[in-house]
Amino acid sequence: MKSIYLFLCMLLSGIAYSQTIQNSNYNTEGYIKEDGTVQNSNYNTVGYIKADGTVQNSNYNTIGYIKSDGTVQNSNYNTIGYIKPDGTVQGNNYNTIGYVKEDGTLQNSNYNTVGYFKNINRTQVALLCSFSFSG
Repeated sequence: MKSIYLFLCMLLSGIAYSQTIQNSNYNTEGYIKEDGTVQNSNYNTVGYIKADGTVQNSNYNTIGYIKSDGTVQNSNYNTIGYIKPDGTVQGNNYNTIGYVKEDGTLQNSNYNTVGYFKNINRTQVALLCSFSFSG
C-alpha cells in the first residue's frame, strides 16, 4: 500500500504549499513540499514535480508527464490514464480505476477509501491517482 502513495505523490503538479498524504488509517505516508520535492514519511526524497508537469524520480530521471487536458503519460509518452473534471480517474482504456472526492478522499473503483490528501483539491489528487492505479 505504501508504494501506491509514493507513486501518487509523484504526480502532483502546480501545488503552492506543503501537502500531507495519509493512508486509510490516517497514518502519514509522505509529503509534498512547496518546491515540488516529494518525500516519504521519513522525509527522504523520492521524487520531484516540475511546473511543466514533468515528474521525476529521486535520481532526476523522468518517469511521466501530466498534460493540461488531463491525460497522464509515462516516460515513453504512452497514455496511462485520464482525469475527468468530476474526479473520476480512468485507465488508458477508459475503465474507471478510482474516484477523488471533493474533500481529498481517495477511493478505489469499489468506492473503498484508500487514502486522504490534506490541503489538496480534487483535480490534483486525480492526477496522482491515474499514474498510481495504472501500475
